[in-house]
Amino acid sequence: MGAERHGRNWPEWQTLAAAVMTALRTAAIAAAALAGGVALALAVRPEPEAPALSPDVVAEPAAAPPRETRPPRSAAEMRISFAPVARAAQPAVVNIYTAKVVRERARMGPFFALYESQPRVENSLGSGVIIDPKGFIITNNHVVSGADQIVVALADRREYPARLVFADPRLDLALLKVEPGADPLPSLRLGDSDRVEVGDLVLAIGNPFGVGQTVTQGIVSAVARSGLGISDTQFFIQTDAAINQGNSGGALVNLDGELIGVNTAILTAGREGGSIGLGFAIPANMVRVFLRAAETGRVVTAWLGAEGEPLTARTAAAAGLDRPLGVLVTSVSPGSPAARAGLRPGDIVVAIDGKEVSDPAALRYRIATLGIDQTVSLSVVRDRKTISVPLRLAPPPEVPPRQLTRLPSGSILAGIVIANLSPALAQELGAGLPERGVVVVEVPPDAPARVTGFPRPGDVVEAVNGERVASVGDVARLVEASPRETLLRLNRGGQRADCLFQAPARWGCRTA
Repeated sequence: MGAERHGRNWPEWQTLAAAVMTALRTAAIAAAALAGGVALALAVRPEPEAPALSPDVVAEPAAAPPRETRPPRSAAEMRISFAPVARAAQPAVVNIYTAKVVRERARMGPFFALYESQPRVENSLGSGVIIDPKGFIITNNHVVSGADQIVVALADRREYPARLVFADPRLDLALLKVEPGADPLPSLRLGDSDRVEVGDLVLAIGNPFGVGQTVTQGIVSAVARSGLGISDTQFFIQTDAAINQGNSGGALVNLDGELIGVNTAILTAGREGGSIGLGFAIPANMVRVFLRAAETGRVVTAWLGAEGEPLTARTAAAAGLDRPLGVLVTSVSPGSPAARAGLRPGDIVVAIDGKEVSDPAALRYRIATLGIDQTVSLSVVRDRKTISVPLRLAPPPEVPPRQLTRLPSGSILAGIVIANLSPALAQELGAGLPERGVVVVEVPPDAPARVTGFPRPGDVVEAVNGERVASVGDVARLVEASPRETLLRLNRGGQRADCLFQAPARWGCRTA
């Protein structure tokens, strides 16, 4: 069983009808892609100008009174239809067709002649949501990543070429723009995903397997699902509404007709890739953060300046808590917002502005959805008492400078690019990296160590030949001192390994 993004590749057993539909939709863009060649790649690169999104699209959701929620009380209520909600939301959900020109490497023919392979076009499909009548569309980054041409088809069968305005692979979100002319397009309003509760009824709208726009209904199964390895935010709305391949980028809608999430991934059993009732959507409040970042061209979220770990039953009991809920602070960066607020190791953060924090992933998400320079209130357990700690958030600094360094030739690690970690670089790279240390940022195809699979981009180098390292200068010095045999201590997502590299081609790793 694994988490799958479901917008890129079709299964081999897809129906002939679905294949024909996609062929008809993508024939024009495939021909144009082949004709345009390399120049087409420029057509979907992010535009340099800031998108002119309507102010109400990215505005914070207005405070709303507590809503009444209750189950149906009669047979008549059980027969109430979702048709009005679907009818209002469907026009704003679009199909997205992409084409990508793939040029394979030259192959050796008879008599040692080199033959250039003919370029081919890869077609794929996904879904998207119009969030501004001016033609701005939100979707998943993995739906449009690498595409040379993008075509958007509306529910009423109108089609528009689209350009990529902004994308962030860490959040797995992308913003597209079409030019609808004088007529405004139907759009969905962003809801407040923090108000979503387990058990709420929701509709999932998209284009599964290319069969056409489809609406499925279910409930919210969980509201803070993390640890799936799908997106850097690691915080999803889970639903049992049927979501399948082709639904990526589509809408998760509440019964008020608001967009509360962007459908992104499913868990599957086996290789068929079908829905088993475990779908995941990026919350609308994180979509707002992404849309605000589109105006500057870079996603920069607030910095706390403290690292922590999940509570265990033992640490929770020692702190006087009846359950392991919260984040145990393990370190505080000097000069950080956390340090200025008086936060210290041993504190347990249990809530931010009254919103529960269950683990480090939830803490990162809550901080990411708050504005830079905003003052928040942390609920902190200290000495078995709960106190309120005001804290003013700040942007992450790049201290020390990243100092990108390519390890020199003559070593088995030649060509690998490393950098100094900082709060800014850790946030930029994502994946829960620490804010200090040395990180691998690139392993080029011709690097001698590439075939070993170690190290990989995102690996943190903790030691070289048994000596702890704190900067790229430390790593470069120790590698140069022992070019033909190097022992690295690597940390990959909390899992440590000692890897020995010996020239010309011997290597091995063991769990540290």
